[in-house]
Amino acid sequence: MFAVEQSLSAVLIVPTLNPDCRWSEWLAAYNKQTCKLDVDCLIIDSGSGIDFIDFTIAAGCKVVSIDKNEFNHGGTRQFGVELSGNAEFVVFCTQDAIFSHEDALKNLLSCFANEQVGAVYGRQLPHKDAGCIGAHARLFNYPPQSCLKGSEDIPEMGIKTAFISNSFAAYRVSVLKSIGGFPTNTIMNEDTYVAAKMILAGWKIAYCAEASVFHSHDYSVREDLKRYFDIGVFHSREPWLRELFGDAEGEGIRFVLSEAKFLFKHAIWLLPSAFVRTIAKYAGYKLGGIEGRLPQQLKRKLSMHSRYWS
Repeated sequence: MFAVEQSLSAVLIVPTLNPDCRWSEWLAAYNKQTCKLDVDCLIIDSGSGIDFIDFTIAAGCKVVSIDKNEFNHGGTRQFGVELSGNAEFVVFCTQDAIFSHEDALKNLLSCFANEQVGAVYGRQLPHKDAGCIGAHARLFNYPPQSCLKGSEDIPEMGIKTAFISNSFAAYRVSVLKSIGGFPTNTIMNEDTYVAAKMILAGWKIAYCAEASVFHSHDYSVREDLKRYFDIGVFHSREPWLRELFGDAEGEGIRFVLSEAKFLFKHAIWLLPSAFVRTIAKYAGYKLGGIEGRLPQQLKRKLSMHSRYWS
């Protein structure tokens, strides 16, 4: 069973499932982190096989295995928190988010020097082989300027106030526990759920641009529709978010205008594709919002996380 050294102040938790060739790169980047000796690394694996486990343990990580049917975005991360012993902070990263420099973890955790900070997330840079549409999404959501967000920012920032990403984020464990931890059965956006709860409880969410990872996706139109269907499901099942923070559609319009401007400058031939994607995203989000009226079989087909509907 995984055990945390009593002297460690933080635990890095990484859910994995059949990582691709980037995993060796992930491990190499982790082992170069300047604060590695102060951060234990726990891999929660969903059946990647004995070769993966042996390779990962040899690289200095600890591995706990779960059945892939037991994986849940919030529940699995809460499981990791519960395995983290007396650690003061937990850091989450995904298997395809590669630390971009050796001080990434150190800089992220340094934000907790501000005792008002309940959670912090780092900057995500597009992978070197990212397409223009995937690259813009990262550049739009993760600017080069750090910031601090709290309840006073809701009137101006709306739902963006609670934006955070568990692809690279850290939480003050005492605060995480005080707001009830991660939801144990959510389709996705467990990070936004927790950030919103912290903000409403008076805590701050920090964005640390000086802590960065390479992480981006080149989704197909179909994948975009599925992803936004799941986001719509999340917002439908957590209506308090829109009631207290506002709708996400205003932020969506701002994204579309920014994307069009970016593509006009860098890849004008992709504008028709971006237009189709925008329609797919909007349709997916709206369908997710009425998922209660849809048959179970259709929801499985529309969702990026079909196991959620089992």
